[in-house]
Amino acid sequence: MSQAQIDTLTSLFDSAIEVLKNDGELPADWQNNSQITRTKDTSHGDFASNIALTAAKAAKANPRQVAEKIVNALPENQDIRQIEIAGPGFINVFLNTEAKFAVLDDIFNLQDSFGLSKQFEGQKIQVEFVSANPTSSLHVGHGRGAAFGMSVSNLLEAIGYDVTREYYVNDAGRQMDILA
Repeated sequence: MSQAQIDTLTSLFDSAIEVLKNDGELPADWQNNSQITRTKDTSHGDFASNIALTAAKAAKANPRQVAEKIVNALPENQDIRQIEIAGPGFINVFLNTEAKFAVLDDIFNLQDSFGLSKQFEGQKIQVEFVSANPTSSLHVGHGRGAAFGMSVSNLLEAIGYDVTREYYVNDAGRQMDILA
């Protein structure tokens, strides 16, 4: 699922909240600070929102009743297959198949920049990793530290960090004193 789908759902929920404010179901100054998240279990939908739980106090109503009002006020959207209310008032959204596969278009269009983020832009981080032990026989397993360190560094860069890599050559300490 893509950020665009979350943005679309956020806009739909914001529209429903405006309807409830205009109908006097919610105070006009109520601010929506709810979250739309991916569900851990797809039997609960593709996305879930806690908006009814956060609005219930302001509406002076049971969260499940608020959820019903929000669902009824949601504008139609061709990407949504089903909406259901679960538990104390979570709103679960099921996307249709075409919407689920829309992320493939995003991947194709964004090419190498797909998945990159600026979430941690401007923040610095240092990743230290070590070389193989020079006093023992070299084998494939010794490359693990370097490969792991570079992989972690690359992932951190992909989400915006300014990464400094410190690759230590393991040529100091007691083992080198014994070898010399």
